[in-house]
Amino acid sequence: MGRLAGKSVIITGAGSGIGRAASLLFTQEGARLIAVDRTDGVHETVEQVRKAGGTAEAVTADAGSEDDVKAFIAKAIASYGKLDAIWANAGVSGGLVPLADQTVEHWQDILRINLIGPFLAIKYATPHLIKQGHGAILCTASVAGLKSGASGHPYAASKAGVISLVQTTAYSLSGTGVRINAVCPGLIETGMTKPVFDGARARGTDHKIGQLNPLKRAGQPHELATMGLFLLSDEASYVHGQAFPVDGGLTASMPYAGKPI
Repeated sequence: MGRLAGKSVIITGAGSGIGRAASLLFTQEGARLIAVDRTDGVHETVEQVRKAGGTAEAVTADAGSEDDVKAFIAKAIASYGKLDAIWANAGVSGGLVPLADQTVEHWQDILRINLIGPFLAIKYATPHLIKQGHGAILCTASVAGLKSGASGHPYAASKAGVISLVQTTAYSLSGTGVRINAVCPGLIETGMTKPVFDGARARGTDHKIGQLNPLKRAGQPHELATMGLFLLSDEASYVHGQAFPVDGGLTASMPYAGKPI
C-alpha cells in the first residue's frame, strides 16, 4: 500500500518539472491523479504515469482561470468520486525586468497564475475537503518569497503572497480537519530555470551552479516531489500552515556567513 493509496489528487503545472515528477511519484504511491497544465506536456506526463502502471487523467487548463479551476476540481469528483488533496504548483517566472520597465500588465500576468491560481484552488477545493472532514492542500511558493535577490520583483512578491495565503488559510480551516502547507523551492533544474543551466553549460561554468548554498549543487524535481508526498500524506497529519524551503540550505544563513569581509 502506497502513502497515497486510493486518494484522489490534483496537481497543477503537471506538464513538466516538479509537477511531472510529483505526478509520477504520487501515482506510484497509489494516488488517482488529475494532472493539469495549460501545455500539451500534461498528456506526456499522463502517458508516462500509465506506462508505469499508475492511474491519471490529463486536463488542459489554465490554473489562473476561475472557470478552469472549477472544471478540473469537478473532473476529479466525477472521475474518482472524491477529492483528497490538491497541489497548486503551476507558476510562471516573468524574467528579470528592470523595475522602471515593469508594467501593470506584467505584474497582473504573474500574479494571476502564481497567486490568484493557488487562491482559486483553495477556494474551490476546500468545500469538498471540509465536507468529508479531512484533506490536504499544498502550494508551491519559492525561496524568492522568503528573501530578496532570488528573482524579479513580481515573481518574488507573488510567492511571498503564496506563503501569506497559506498561513492565513490555515487559520480559516481551523477545526475542519483540512491541512495546508507550502514548499519553497530553491534553484531546481526545471523548464523555468532552463536558461540558467543552458547558459552556464554553454560558458563552461556549470560547476558553479548551486554554489551559493551549503550543499553546493542545484536541486532536482524529484526532491521537491518527495517533500510534497510527505506533506500531502497522512504522515504529515500534524503539519499545518508552514512554508518549507527545499533549497540545499540556501536560506539557512545570511549571504556573508562564513566568508571573510
